[in-house]
Amino acid sequence: MGLVIGGISIDPPLVLAPMAGVTNHAFRVMCKRAGGCGLVSTEMFSAYAIKFRDPGTKTMIDWTEEERPVCAQVFGGDPDTVAIGAKALQDAGADLVDVNMGCPVPKVVRSGSGAALLKDLPRAKDILVAAREAVSVPLTVKMRLGWRQDEMVAVNLAQIAEKCGVDAITVHGRYATQSYSDKADWSAIAAVKRSVEIPVIANGDIATPEDALRAFEITGCDGLMIGRAARGDPWIFRRISHYLSTGEKLPEPTPVERLRAAIVHAELLCRIHGERRAAKEMRGHLVHYIKGVMGAASLRNRIMKTESMEELLQVLREALESLDESVAEQASAAKD
Repeated sequence: MGLVIGGISIDPPLVLAPMAGVTNHAFRVMCKRAGGCGLVSTEMFSAYAIKFRDPGTKTMIDWTEEERPVCAQVFGGDPDTVAIGAKALQDAGADLVDVNMGCPVPKVVRSGSGAALLKDLPRAKDILVAAREAVSVPLTVKMRLGWRQDEMVAVNLAQIAEKCGVDAITVHGRYATQSYSDKADWSAIAAVKRSVEIPVIANGDIATPEDALRAFEITGCDGLMIGRAARGDPWIFRRISHYLSTGEKLPEPTPVERLRAAIVHAELLCRIHGERRAAKEMRGHLVHYIKGVMGAASLRNRIMKTESMEELLQVLREALESLDESVAEQASAAKD
């Protein structure tokens, strides 16, 4: 399996999905260091915020050489504004630029952006033409199947994107009105794949190595994008890549590995956002990291009561120390 987007090789053909409040520098680094992730994506950038020089957007331009290749995603409902945003992200060093045409969040949709463009293909085309003219790096688009069920437009939009010079397409196998409910329709993604010559990446409900293999088999796609399943589990890309290459399943991360990674993640997040914001964001990540850890419910309660990053890290280190002692005792007992 090979995935090449506009001359950039994505190997393995596994992509970290853009997720608001999640895929900042800290999480992208965790996924790259764990192995198996061929391409990371940033959080969504608002083209309007870039155009009007919102200082908050500068803090999101935080990628490093360790993460490359990096895809920066932009959203907007106005062609000229999206072009400005796309060009700014290219100039900031993004290896690829992605245009979001699938986000169903009401705030995004009300601005005529994201999934709203599934209801206005002429405007979607104008945006892609403008973005393509604005950047020389590979340009991609991420879409859903359509706005509502029984109104699939993904094939038409994919063909429009190909004609506009887009280099690859990612399809989330749900309709905008479904949000994340119901199962992703991989057979519909297969129809998109058959309709174009450029690479297509499948997204939705890929949470295990077995899911990944079935997704490849059903969709015939060139790559897979993984989002929510990677939260608290940056190792998922390595497990999937290994399984696809060898047919062998690697073990799940141990509770000790999970807690050690959570501490590293928290420290990375603290460096880029400062203690106050990092502590708030990290609580959301930790709910996922501590799954399967002994006493997870009690640990979660302690985490939620912390008021600073120092407190949060202390709770994690105490939990890790307790686990280490338990593992040592079990090892000793096994020898006896």
